[in-house]
Amino acid sequence: MKVSTPKDTRPSLAVGRSCTVHGAHDTKPSLAVDIHHQAQVLHQECTRCQACVSQCAFLQKNGAPGDIAASLLAGDSAVNSFECSLCNLCEVVCPAKIAPGNLFLAMRRQVMAHDKLPSKRYTSILKYERRGSSRLFSWYGLPTGCDTVFFPGCTLPGTRPAATWQIYQDLNEQIPHLGVVLDCCHKPSHDLGRQQSFLTWFDDMRDWLIRHGVRNIIVACPNCYKVFHGYGQGLTVRTAWEILVETNINSPYPAIARGRITIHDPCPLRDHKDVHQAVRTILSRLGLKVREMRHSRNRAICCGEGGFVGLVNPDIARKWGDIRKVEAGEDLVITYCAGCAGFLASAGMKVAHLGDLLVDPAKALSGKASVARAPRTYLNRIRLKKRLQKAMQDTPQEVLLR
Repeated sequence: MKVSTPKDTRPSLAVGRSCTVHGAHDTKPSLAVDIHHQAQVLHQECTRCQACVSQCAFLQKNGAPGDIAASLLAGDSAVNSFECSLCNLCEVVCPAKIAPGNLFLAMRRQVMAHDKLPSKRYTSILKYERRGSSRLFSWYGLPTGCDTVFFPGCTLPGTRPAATWQIYQDLNEQIPHLGVVLDCCHKPSHDLGRQQSFLTWFDDMRDWLIRHGVRNIIVACPNCYKVFHGYGQGLTVRTAWEILVETNINSPYPAIARGRITIHDPCPLRDHKDVHQAVRTILSRLGLKVREMRHSRNRAICCGEGGFVGLVNPDIARKWGDIRKVEAGEDLVITYCAGCAGFLASAGMKVAHLGDLLVDPAKALSGKASVARAPRTYLNRIRLKKRLQKAMQDTPQEVLLR
């Protein structure tokens, strides 16, 4: 097989370069203006009806969004925006359809712009992010004619390499010249408010893909979906579940035909009905009966991991898991986010990832699916990378590597 390695294999990751969002420079003055404007809108449009407060421990601690905005405008706010999960359930339940989460994210960005963040609290997640883009774990393989790549993210390949491999194989059967990208989408930096760093890394990755003919991204991670959907101009993004549901899956697995499960929909995908339905169709074809929880689909709640709240206020993060545990009862919870699966399992729930069902349904439903933990997750990612490299080396076509 002929292998080509272009000169621009590793674009610059210089954090100091100027970054823009929607044409506006991400500067301290513009952040202050943005926060002031958003606070004015929330203060004026929030009716203080308590619909969002009743759903959210963060707002129960700090008050209605309109009251938080008023305190910001008055200059006497003590709200810690890093205690918000950024799940945006508040926007969904709001009769006025205001979006307080945007304000709290902007507040995080302002903190980071002034270098006030106690970084030691986030050292582990930022190191995890950097490893994901390191040469040891990242890899880009684009066959000749490739315009579509599978982007599995960081957590799924580490915790469930067999499921990641199975998803790749199923997709590869349906999509000619499918490529693979092992890298981090850098959502941790995005959600922590490190916007300039996030844009530097993500823009370089996106631009490299577009320059080399990629136009479509297939993801297995809800957070990756949200990042590519929001910032991947020039690229379309779909989940693997939407692609797989279009394939011909006729017969359910007899061993689980009478099983009943419930679904935890990841909050980054709350607005994407096609994904919700694809997941439910796959589960139905596997012979499973779905019991919907109160908080599902566009009203899904955070698992507790969102926004890295647990690093600054574990009690607020834990309350999300407590709500989900009550709603799930004794039913097995199926989710399609590896991060959610891990957090919910740590809260004492019976959980399986949708990918586990594709590998071995019986094991997944009995709670015996293989799920790795660190440091083995890192070894799994290296092994999966080598396996994918070998698979592409065995194809009779030129492969462009990064």
